[in-house]
Amino acid sequence: MTKPEYKSGSWRKRKVKVPGGSVKTHIARVKPKSAKCGKCGKPLHGIPRLRQIKFRGLAKTQKRPERPYGGVLCSACMRNNVRKKVLQL
Repeated sequence: MTKPEYKSGSWRKRKVKVPGGSVKTHIARVKPKSAKCGKCGKPLHGIPRLRQIKFRGLAKTQKRPERPYGGVLCSACMRNNVRKKVLQL
């Protein structure tokens, strides 16, 4: 019998055949969706797909790319944004 907390959709259930020959259910947290660009919605590269509690434990340089708008905009949108700002000057 599974614990009531494991019956929600935030847990991934996977049937696994163990060495004894029986089939067991392995339960693990569902991986979160990838971070998206704030402008175009494309997935952001360089940002790990971790749950918030594990994400907090990472170093600052592992949480987002080292560039302007890193972790907010994708590289293409960032380039366009910087070009527009340069042309305005």
